[in-house]
Amino acid sequence: MKSKLSDICFYAKGKVDVSGLTDTDYISTENMLPNKGGITTASSLPSTAQTQAYMKDDVLVSNIRPYFKKIWFADCNGGCSNDVLVFRAKEDTDSRFLYYVLADDAFFDYSTATSKGTKMPRGDKTAIMQYDVPHFELQTQKKIAGILADIDDKIALNININKNLAA
Repeated sequence: MKSKLSDICFYAKGKVDVSGLTDTDYISTENMLPNKGGITTASSLPSTAQTQAYMKDDVLVSNIRPYFKKIWFADCNGGCSNDVLVFRAKEDTDSRFLYYVLADDAFFDYSTATSKGTKMPRGDKTAIMQYDVPHFELQTQKKIAGILADIDDKIALNININKNLAA
């Protein structure tokens, strides 16, 4: 059975004062790494008084040039640029499961195919919420997310081992 993305999550709304942010909890498309690489430290904060807020366990996706596959599962509260979409899981959805749904190449392919513009294409926020997602009960979502998180942890460990061996 399939559902629409809008059945399992919504775009988070809210603002946060930029004065309360640091270079580690401000996220823009510039400090999101391509190919699902997570984030790095921001080079600067915006000059505005407020920016879009995100919360721990939200899923942040760059909305500019979706083919770069920039995504991050928030491990803290903070703020982000307006070019970053903030997805928040609905009550009956596991936030880690939501992350894995959005981290799938099929989602980025869909977002790219429905994007608007040529030089700097942006995902169509309405079309994105129409993306077909698998429908699972919450317990099954948690099991799937747990297995995938374990695999991600092992990959990260192997990457760190290889970096240490190369050093």
